[in-house]
Amino acid sequence: MPDKDDPARDSPPDLQILGDKITLQPSGFVEASREDEKEEALMKQMSRFRSEPLQFLREVSLYVSGTGWRAYDNVIGQPIFYSGFSENMKNSVLSSPLLQSRIAQLADQRLAVEERDGLLGSAPPDDLAAKKSRRRGELVTGLQEVADKLTDNMICKFESKTFIRGAYYLVTQLLTRAYHQGIHVSSEEVLRLRKVAERAETDKQSIVFLPCHRSHVDYVSLQLICYRLGLALPVVVAGDNLNFPVVGSFLQHAGAMWIRRQFGDDVLYGTLVQAYIDTMLQGGYNLECFIEGGRSRTGKLLPPKFGILSFVLDSILSGRVKDAIICPVSTQYDKVIETEGYVNELLGVPKKKENLADFLSGGSSVLSLKLGRVDVRFHEPWSLRGFVTEQISRMSKIPSNLDWKNTDDPAVRQKVLRTLGYKVLSDINDVSVVMPTALIGTVLLTLRGRGVGRAELMRRVKWLIARVRAKGGRVAHFGSAPLSDVIARGLEVLGKDLVGTVEGLAEPTYYAVDRFQLSFYRNMTIHLFISEAIVAASLYTKVKQGGGPANQEMPYQDLLIQVLFLSSLFRGEFIFPSEGLVANLDKTLAGLAADNVIYIKKDEQGKTAAIGLTDAERAAGRENYDFYCFLIWPFIEATWLAAVSLLGLTPPLEYKEDIWIQVSKAQNSAQLLGKTLYHQGDLSYFEAVNKETLKNSYQRFEEEGMIQVVKSKDPKVPPRLRLAPEWKPSRDEKTGHLIASGRLWEFTEKIASSRREGKNRRDGATVSTRVVALADTVGRKLFEEAMRADGKSGAPPTLSHEEARSLRKDVKERRRRRKLEGRAHL
Repeated sequence: MPDKDDPARDSPPDLQILGDKITLQPSGFVEASREDEKEEALMKQMSRFRSEPLQFLREVSLYVSGTGWRAYDNVIGQPIFYSGFSENMKNSVLSSPLLQSRIAQLADQRLAVEERDGLLGSAPPDDLAAKKSRRRGELVTGLQEVADKLTDNMICKFESKTFIRGAYYLVTQLLTRAYHQGIHVSSEEVLRLRKVAERAETDKQSIVFLPCHRSHVDYVSLQLICYRLGLALPVVVAGDNLNFPVVGSFLQHAGAMWIRRQFGDDVLYGTLVQAYIDTMLQGGYNLECFIEGGRSRTGKLLPPKFGILSFVLDSILSGRVKDAIICPVSTQYDKVIETEGYVNELLGVPKKKENLADFLSGGSSVLSLKLGRVDVRFHEPWSLRGFVTEQISRMSKIPSNLDWKNTDDPAVRQKVLRTLGYKVLSDINDVSVVMPTALIGTVLLTLRGRGVGRAELMRRVKWLIARVRAKGGRVAHFGSAPLSDVIARGLEVLGKDLVGTVEGLAEPTYYAVDRFQLSFYRNMTIHLFISEAIVAASLYTKVKQGGGPANQEMPYQDLLIQVLFLSSLFRGEFIFPSEGLVANLDKTLAGLAADNVIYIKKDEQGKTAAIGLTDAERAAGRENYDFYCFLIWPFIEATWLAAVSLLGLTPPLEYKEDIWIQVSKAQNSAQLLGKTLYHQGDLSYFEAVNKETLKNSYQRFEEEGMIQVVKSKDPKVPPRLRLAPEWKPSRDEKTGHLIASGRLWEFTEKIASSRREGKNRRDGATVSTRVVALADTVGRKLFEEAMRADGKSGAPPTLSHEEARSLRKDVKERRRRRKLEGRAHL
């Protein structure tokens, strides 16, 4: 019997399947022999032909004949899977007023150009009018043909129930062999979702599923759940990079709609996507798209991408669609299939284009893995129309130059869209569960020692579970299994490539083998503690100075300034609470004080005057305080590295004109600099060379006007950047060496004040000399390479007159936007 204090014992029950009925049963995966198994998780491992040939053939016959729920007849939602469904959808899209209006507009614009350029020839007015009419008809017909072809390639082709039954069986076989503990969902959430789906069916409204995206398994698992529960399958918005032979057609008939990664200036294509979104939402067909755009390679949520979301919002704001139901979805894994590939990408290895050979070879190897289980959680669905109305009402009360009720204003739409995106991310975080592998990975990467014994690992995991729940988070539940068994399963799933065991000691001792890959699982918990982590890192600016408790006490105003700085620095990296900075800081300090990590000194007016570490926390070796620091330090290191790399973008003295560097090459150079600094001991965390985090830092620097980026209209010319003039460091006029002073240097030092103190390095003089010199050396190679290109190959080093004019306009607009936002800036 498990201990009554075992933190793994109390969780909501999961949904279980018994026969053809959906019932509530005790939650979680509990080992059981095949003979004794009566209840099962939502998806379980199916029979195999070699071990159970008769059972295997019986299961196949049930799917072929469509017995019970497998028939997929009584579906909650609008009718799909009937002959002619795809053709009906295609005709609806092509005949939409929005698309027809755009085609007419494009035809008129082209006709005007041809007339202006004299391509229609000269003729009497009557003949010219007839000629123009014929030509316009030809243009309209041509555009209709292009739209027809694009639509056919794009739309989802639900056609056959026989196909989808076979697809369901095949994919379930593959998925549950890899994730041998099945797919788990919350009973309360799924039953609530069914009720929402029934109302949506009556009102002919679509459910827009917005999941997080960590793996290709995300959309597969959601489709399987909807099929198993009898919900209308959503149309899944997918990048056309997955539309390769055989697999692309299979996915399109199973629910995928293909869209380009970039629309460019193709107005017709953008209108076509909008018309298809309108058609689905007007018809009440369910939709699924990923709020983050691509898959997260780091384990945490990415900032929202607003592409498809903007189309959905436009359908509502324009009045073409009355309402849609938004359902944020969290999908968590014991182990993500693609993490090894993610590590290669994050270390700079170019991503391989998807192809059938890799797909098949990858799939066969996955079948032999034991990856644990998948947990899918559904946030309470909500009305998009209701959300828009609430936001406009709230923003109308805030003094502004904008007319918030004018939803045709691009600035108003952009504000509503951003708020929508971050609300969805917050909702996903709210329902996410922390898996055992994430607990183990977090503990292993937040300890000072080389490894951890079994008893200590148990103690820290138990402490972490308590902290997760205290923060309102959820922990994956494993029924009556004791915590020791849950940890043992987690270690088994992570495997020896990630977590090693030192044998022959007084007790088994575990250590991180691949810290970079293990950081993916640590990052699955960081959203819960980001406020505490930023406070801890801000306080560290005093703690690292040493000199006793009194010297390490930090005035509240100093703490507020550093918290404000770090929060603004990581604005694009993490999702912060929406209460406001000061309110969130005070709440976080109160929580840390209640946990006896810090003490708070009050002044005579009862306001917070200073904070410091408690004697109890010091006596415990600062283990809880250090935990929060260890969570955020790799990200601080990465941002510091990105800032140091900017120093290298200072033009050498011999270059008198502005030289523009290709963005991707500048980021690759920053990664090379980081790898060098790590191996030379000036960087504590190898995760800091993470390509995704460096890219996010550069994006943040661009938002703040520290670097200026120009994107050419020529698709062959990649984006280029330069250091903004007001941020350029000085050089010694005699030696040409960079001088460690100025605005950028002070910015870099402000980040460095919260960096982890190195064991074998000394900051300050070392950084201002050797590190800056190395950054300058690496940066000089960028300038030399840019000048060699000289526009003949790669990106030209200087701007055209049109690009320079566009830059001035963009800089002015960014300054106006920063002022309008009224938010804290770097």
